[in-house]
Amino acid sequence: MKARWFIVIAVLVAAGAFAFIAAGKIGNNLVYYWSPSDLIHAGDKAYGASIRLGGLVKQGTLVKQTEGTDVQFDVTDLKTTVHVKSHGVPPQMLREGIGVVVEGTMARDGYFEGSRLMVSHNNEYRAPHTKVNAEELIKSTKGVSQ
Repeated sequence: MKARWFIVIAVLVAAGAFAFIAAGKIGNNLVYYWSPSDLIHAGDKAYGASIRLGGLVKQGTLVKQTEGTDVQFDVTDLKTTVHVKSHGVPPQMLREGIGVVVEGTMARDGYFEGSRLMVSHNNEYRAPHTKVNAEELIKSTKGVSQ
């Protein structure tokens, strides 16, 4: 008998928690990852939504302000291009032709208003291209005990 009441109470608590989350509009806190094509096809859904726009910085479009921290560029997925105006200090590795993710929202003026900018890079280490003189290296280790 007690086990049955325990199950009923547990189900009611779970249903209440689910209803609370659904009524709390948890969807307003989600951040969507879209390509430029996705952003354009979304139409009015893109305005005001928190979006992470991902793609490549299009060649010839990067403009850094001489004073301040604003930067403008186009993001492309090789099908569609979206103009981005980003505020804040841009990463030092920001350059044309690399992958970028810009967090922000689409403005009604036709550009993407970025508040956070992240660039992608490979983490491949390459040793410097210098020739090593083996004889000099051996001479430099003489007298070193093992």
